[in-house]
Amino acid sequence: MNAHDERGATMTGVEPDRLDDQQLMKELETIHRTRHDTLLYGSNGALRAHNERMAQLEGEYLRRNPNRPVAPGRTREGARERGAADTATPTTPGT
Repeated sequence: MNAHDERGATMTGVEPDRLDDQQLMKELETIHRTRHDTLLYGSNGALRAHNERMAQLEGEYLRRNPNRPVAPGRTREGARERGAADTATPTTPGT
């Protein structure tokens, strides 16, 4: 893909639905690895392009994997249980 979207911004990269599963995972790993630097040091345009590409790739991953395993601790209920456990058992130094 090297076209202009409706706002005139240039987009690059292969359409996510044209990537095989291995290529999609590699693209996702790369974009997540570069996220922090783009946020801190990228121009507004670079950050916008990064956001759009990440949303495309993640959307494709979710489309292909609607029943992906979800770790209990990564849900709201799991987070609440973790928070309750953290406050339920105060520790005393030296015991």
